[in-house]
Amino acid sequence: MALPPPDPQFVLRGTSAAVHTLHFSCGNQEPDVPILFSGSENGFIHVWNLKTHRVDKTLDGHGGSSVYCVETMGGKNRLLSQGRDQRICLWDLAEGRTSVTNSVFTENVGFCRCALLKVAQGRWLMAMAAKAPEEVQVLELPSKTSVCTLKPEVGAKLGMPMCLKLWQHNCDSQPLLLAGYEDGSVVLWNLLMGKALSQLVCHQEPVMSLDFDSEKAKGISGSSEKVLSIWSLNEQQNLQVYKTHKLVNAGISDITIRPDKKILATAGWDHRIRIFGWKKLKPLAVLDYHTATVHCVSFSDHRNPSERLLAAGSKDHRISIWSIYTQT
Repeated sequence: MALPPPDPQFVLRGTSAAVHTLHFSCGNQEPDVPILFSGSENGFIHVWNLKTHRVDKTLDGHGGSSVYCVETMGGKNRLLSQGRDQRICLWDLAEGRTSVTNSVFTENVGFCRCALLKVAQGRWLMAMAAKAPEEVQVLELPSKTSVCTLKPEVGAKLGMPMCLKLWQHNCDSQPLLLAGYEDGSVVLWNLLMGKALSQLVCHQEPVMSLDFDSEKAKGISGSSEKVLSIWSLNEQQNLQVYKTHKLVNAGISDITIRPDKKILATAGWDHRIRIFGWKKLKPLAVLDYHTATVHCVSFSDHRNPSERLLAAGSKDHRISIWSIYTQT
């Protein structure tokens, strides 16, 4: 029997627009203030102070176009953001700066969030949907050097990439990419060879979001349907369906597995956030606060587990912050 759902620990208001992406930066030692970045439909990135629950900075680099991806790059002063203006911006926020230092023009009209992977000190791989509708381009940052372009085989008809996840087993192994496509497939790509290793049809509809646990070689994806698909990767690098979980209401905007790999959260079109145990996908809680679609969910990176938070951003302009560590 699931416990009665908690109330949000606090709510952040003041974005004046739908919230499409969230990213925490709380892992550093005192006296650093834990912060949360949010990206909104009106083109602004807000930097929230989680001690005062107020905005410390507002960043404007996407000319009023919706911001749907924000990530830090090795500390809270180096930021990457992606918007519907077809630009990915790199920011330097050190010493109070609020400037875009570099940008990449994606020429892609979709809303597939780019994916980042740190490969060495100060070096990152970034995967993004490319100009050609079915392609994914991988660049190295900050040099913006092209690493590869991933093209489906002729006649594959995957449609556009909808969500991306770069990962590697350990720092010595080669980076791989998981991509969810418009036709409902998840594909595993080898970047060095530039070819698909495995493909699995997980959904009847476009894959809206996915996350992957490289330790257990197991991932999860959601679509506009009433089903979560859990899949695994065997030692031959083949994707296979592990199990599916039927939802009460259709539509998943975002899925994220908590860094400790114990629980995961989903953002629902039905205005709700659902918490599951990751081991058996046991439903643990339904968090019911928002009055419109929940677009994004993010777990904090606090070093102390008892301080860890979950944030959810919604079309209702609000960000709910939850402390669910004790309940699970």
